Amino acid sequence: MQGKKIVVLGTGGTIAGTLSGPAGGYVAAQKAVAALLAGLPLPAAVELVSEQVAQVDSKDMDLAVWQALLRRCRHWLAQPEVQGLVITHGTDTLEETAYLLQAVLAPAKPVVLTCAMRPADAIDADGPQNLLDALTVAAEPGAHGVVVVCAGHIHSAFDVQKVHTWQLDAFSSGEAGDLGQVVQGGVVLTRNWPQSTVKYAADAIEKIVSLAAWPRVEIVLSHAAVSEATVDALVSPEVAARFGAPPVRGLVVAATGNGTLHRVLEAALQRAAAQGVRVVRATRCAQGRVWPQPGDAWPDSQGLSPVKARLALTLELL
Repeated sequence: MQGKKIVVLGTGGTIAGTLSGPAGGYVAAQKAVAALLAGLPLPAAVELVSEQVAQVDSKDMDLAVWQALLRRCRHWLAQPEVQGLVITHGTDTLEETAYLLQAVLAPAKPVVLTCAMRPADAIDADGPQNLLDALTVAAEPGAHGVVVVCAGHIHSAFDVQKVHTWQLDAFSSGEAGDLGQVVQGGVVLTRNWPQSTVKYAADAIEKIVSLAAWPRVEIVLSHAAVSEATVDALVSPEVAARFGAPPVRGLVVAATGNGTLHRVLEAALQRAAAQGVRVVRATRCAQGRVWPQPGDAWPDSQGLSPVKARLALTLELL
């Protein structure tokens, strides 16, 4: 890692959290990113720049923070002396942020998101090692694209999902498998670095980071005894107006199995589509993807989870 400039962007999360009492509770997003780096045993030749982009519990991630993060990533990636970026982030919406950064920026340098399941001042905090591992990946020659590093595993932004509520190794890449691991301070790669098939032009990226609002896309779940009223309410202009929300432009349905839908929900989605609402099918299953079949009424999510499919459809509608 000698002689490489790495920029660390802080957004909050449990990795920056502090304990709030003896019962094991904590408050996320309390410590500045500079404080998280201060005690790390980094080699003297490593040049780090840290910047606090936001300070939020990632369950509360919103458009303004995403846009600020996109701007700062774009700024630092354009600096020729910068080898790569590390972003500290909460675990709850980390997979969404990772996908968004990859889809919009398609970076030729590494952008490494890392996190923690225990707060910064816990006696067994996992954040410091995760942060060290993320710096190692960001400094790896040839690394590029957006990845997530947690508990020694390296995940692609396309595949990563949070799969456990409390274990330190809370993320999985499912059937695709990890990109690799950080072992004894080095990167062991087993798959290729992530690469976007669609790259946005500079003016398109500027539009994405500058718009006051993005197209509204919601997620609905197909389940037993589902009510068609859910979709009808989401699409209703009167309901949107009551809450000062824009009209729904797209719906991602977390379908059962291989994209199957309850007949009642399917009828409601047909009504929504007739009003010009875009519909995409993902699966609620933790493993596998929706494979297209002849006669499908709506496209599948191309292997993306419902939350990532929502972002993909949002970007399409932009």
